[in-house]
Amino acid sequence: MKEHYRIGVDVALDVLDGKWESSLLCFMGTGPKRPGELQRYLPQMTPKVMNQQLQALITDGLIVRTDYHEKPLHVDYRLTPNGVTLRRILIEMSLWGEHQVQTWQAAGHPVELETFDHSGFNQMSD
Repeated sequence: MKEHYRIGVDVALDVLDGKWESSLLCFMGTGPKRPGELQRYLPQMTPKVMNQQLQALITDGLIVRTDYHEKPLHVDYRLTPNGVTLRRILIEMSLWGEHQVQTWQAAGHPVELETFDHSGFNQMSD
């Protein structure tokens, strides 16, 4: 069945719909990452979910998996040129979200943001 989107932002939101995908992209913005590094960065993400999220990012053409065919197993994930093109969008979304959390907190809403660090997006080279 043919995919149908009303406007372009719907496509972007569909591609980034996974709970962990943006965080994975941010962390990979600093360079290639091995699965163990990704798991340490997001310890609350189960290995099964991590594999699903990584596969979705691969399918969408945002990251690539490289298997070095070495013993012990050496695999890493890195951004594709297409993945890097999300840099400015992800920075703007991060800044908007950070501001929104501060606005909600000032209004007395019980909301917490784990980190205001989106430096991985800043380090992506485009």
